[in-house]
Amino acid sequence: MEFTPSAEFQVAEGPRDIGICFIGDGFVAGYGDPKALGWVSRVVGRTPTHDADLTAYNLGVRGESSAEVMQRWRAECPVRWAGRGERRLVVGVGAHDLDHGISTARSRLNLANVLDEASTSGIATFVVGPPPTLDPELNGRLQALAEAQADVCSRRNVPFVDCFLPLRDHDQWQSDLAAGDGVHPAQAGYGLIAWLVLHHGWQRWLQLGD
Repeated sequence: MEFTPSAEFQVAEGPRDIGICFIGDGFVAGYGDPKALGWVSRVVGRTPTHDADLTAYNLGVRGESSAEVMQRWRAECPVRWAGRGERRLVVGVGAHDLDHGISTARSRLNLANVLDEASTSGIATFVVGPPPTLDPELNGRLQALAEAQADVCSRRNVPFVDCFLPLRDHDQWQSDLAAGDGVHPAQAGYGLIAWLVLHHGWQRWLQLGD
């Protein structure tokens, strides 16, 4: 089966009306950022919208697993997409699957189910992978999870942003984690995630000009 989650959208006149839901865990919610922006607000704030009317909703919940997000997006996103010309879904899950005892295989399946269901409903999807922590043992499992998510997205032609490898040995990222809980970044770290998202296919996915 061929998935086409980023199909062309046609608008007769006026600006495109885009509704974007960001669904995921505490990284999506921006937990730990003293500016209360996280990476989501930074990305939305730097997205050019001169030819579009964009409405963004942050639906991140701290500590949620991919299984919980898989159930929750069905209830929380449709009401926010009501009346929008384009429905788009950004998914950031998996970092807390290890805390919940969810295997990489099950986490992979949970993400695949979200992407497949969205695709069959005409919803364009974009995935942001889990970032590294300061725990080497935990990072080994997170890397396996990030690679599994990348494969799920590649098979479906869904954009995937790898946050793990670019940040694993990044000095600023590590300093930010060390100053906090060792897992969630602060202002600088969320800025780094936002940079990765903005420079890895974000505007191309939205079909917006530079």
